[in-house]
Amino acid sequence: MTTSNFRYIDRDSYVDSDVAFVKPWGKVDGPGYSFKLSDHERAVEDIRGQESKFSTDTSGFAVYEYPAQEKAFTDESKVREEYYAEVEAVLRKKLPGIKKVVIFDHTIRRREKASPRQPVQQVHVDQTPGAAEVRVRRHLPADEAEELLKGRYQIINVWRPIANPASDYPLAVIDWRTTKPADFVKIDLLYPKREATNGTNGTNGTHDDDDRGKEVAPDPNSASSTVGYEVKGETYAVAPSDDHKFYYMKDMTPEEVMFIKCFDSFSQVNGGKKGLADCTPHTAFVDPQTPADAPGRQSIEVRCLVFYE
Repeated sequence: MTTSNFRYIDRDSYVDSDVAFVKPWGKVDGPGYSFKLSDHERAVEDIRGQESKFSTDTSGFAVYEYPAQEKAFTDESKVREEYYAEVEAVLRKKLPGIKKVVIFDHTIRRREKASPRQPVQQVHVDQTPGAAEVRVRRHLPADEAEELLKGRYQIINVWRPIANPASDYPLAVIDWRTTKPADFVKIDLLYPKREATNGTNGTNGTHDDDDRGKEVAPDPNSASSTVGYEVKGETYAVAPSDDHKFYYMKDMTPEEVMFIKCFDSFSQVNGGKKGLADCTPHTAFVDPQTPADAPGRQSIEVRCLVFYE
């Protein structure tokens, strides 16, 4: 057990969208958001040795030992062509009844100055229910999407440390059973606009709609500006609650993966099975037990649409 400060959205720092139709926003590449964060000290329990007590159906997250063939994650083509297959394999092995997996995004985070994506110190959920449905329609043919939306589908973030244990800035998750719907605040997710690419005849522009692995370093001087950005998603920020119970896998290794559920169409919140977890709030945090000479955290997260029979 350890304690740390966790950064939540400050409810007093934004206008309630249900009242004034003004919605908070945040940038996918950070820094930059239209709200403030507040620090709250919380206890964090290490789940190592008690992993079997948690699952994506009950708590919203799970940790498994599952070494990857890919180690460096520096070759974009190898990540997409080889590691994606490993991610699908572990999903199918650990979650019964999967019919189809569509991997639509991945992010590599390295806590070093040159890295465009750093560990995120804010309690959040990657997708809202509305954003999950948009993802299905965006990444699948229209007829197939309509059919798959009739059944159970999830968004699962498959998270893994790279190169060394994630002792520095480890990932903490909140047990879904300790949350309530009022804790979640919808946030517009802004992406940098991309230039249109020329078509085969060199004149017809085609919008680059593939976000996988295309992170660029943000401009720290324009954090408060939305110029050059567009809304391409919706996430949940999370408001503080004394009921929240935080967990982490201390010194989680590259041989281990964490499933972080972002959405489940059959969850209790979405009118499905009572007690079935909907999502998992999560965040990087500073563990005071981490040695000062621990290597900077590196990790990869792969976001997957998971459809069931």
